[in-house]
Amino acid sequence: MLKLAKRGDVPPFLVMDVMSAAAAREQAGEHIIHMEVGQPSTPAPQRVREAAKRAVDGELLGYTLALGLPALRERIGQYYRDTAELDIDPARIAVTAGSLGAFQLAFLAAFEAGERIALPRPTYPSYRNMLGALGLDTVYVETTMAEGFQPSPKALERVQGPIDGLIIASPSNPVGSMLSPGDLQRLVEYCVDRGIRLISDEIYHGLSYGLPCVPGVAYSHEVLSINSFSKYFSMTGWRLGWMVMPDYMVRQVERLAQNFFICPSALSQQAAVAAFDCTGELDGHVAMYARNRELLLAELPGVGFRRLAPADGAFYLYADVSELTDDSLGFAARMLAETGVAVTSGADFDPIDGHRSLRFSYARCTADMEEAIRRLRAWNGGRGTGG
Repeated sequence: MLKLAKRGDVPPFLVMDVMSAAAAREQAGEHIIHMEVGQPSTPAPQRVREAAKRAVDGELLGYTLALGLPALRERIGQYYRDTAELDIDPARIAVTAGSLGAFQLAFLAAFEAGERIALPRPTYPSYRNMLGALGLDTVYVETTMAEGFQPSPKALERVQGPIDGLIIASPSNPVGSMLSPGDLQRLVEYCVDRGIRLISDEIYHGLSYGLPCVPGVAYSHEVLSINSFSKYFSMTGWRLGWMVMPDYMVRQVERLAQNFFICPSALSQQAAVAAFDCTGELDGHVAMYARNRELLLAELPGVGFRRLAPADGAFYLYADVSELTDDSLGFAARMLAETGVAVTSGADFDPIDGHRSLRFSYARCTADMEEAIRRLRAWNGGRGTGG
């Protein structure tokens, strides 16, 4: 057997393993409540689906420009004008193969191998794993649950050694916490003053319950703002995202995109132009998430999950379960087996303390959330959570 490259030896994305275990139980006839994955239970908006049908019937659907259809880049620019009063030149926008395509291009364009990228802990595991595969080092910014596990200039000062980049997410995955506009601005200014490349993950913009979603690029053109059609727009499987970048980075990202991807999906791009005209339908989804959030915030403490991080946006609740277990991976597996409720271990998001945490996703319908609470209450009343 020939050797394999060490850069491909990345940890698994554990949430996908939970999805597989849940799917196996479903195939065996069980009714599973899916709280393990951050996927909307709603389809793509109706106008998007209609646009896709028209594109299939009437368009060539050949290669597009490497940075995306001009019409879609223009429409994304309009989105920033409508939602944030920002005048973003469409030439600074790259349409990508999902947000992860944008992160790959950003990492390749912005960092040299061996540079050190700071991440809050807990954080989305694909950042860490992708950076490692590209030969970049990651360092953690230590934060607290009370801070929503969000970084700050003060927390960055405590990091030992140089920092070449910082990745933030607001709203965050796995926590659901957000940076206030003032905190975000201070973080951007800190990074710009010190030559730290800040990459702002904004794929949950549109999903907030009080605080406004402000793109990092609002405070500096040096920020890389990355967004996606997956979450607010309910288009996960369409694999389409975008990035706003400084004008001096455009040609470098374009060359990388040409060679790594050629272009994003032509069909998804054609359809996505219509997504921005579907806010009425999409805001209805957000209203459902808000109901689910209120339900779980009210009921989870009573079924054994008392320590919850601030949940300002996205569709996640992050629970400290150290009172219940020091093996959240095994605990989640037992919960699935004994209740049919699938959740994700914090071990996916925090390799140091995640064995004492769980992430609950409330992206499914409210009836599923209500059923999950009924099952967990019965489990807790028996022996399940030990509460």
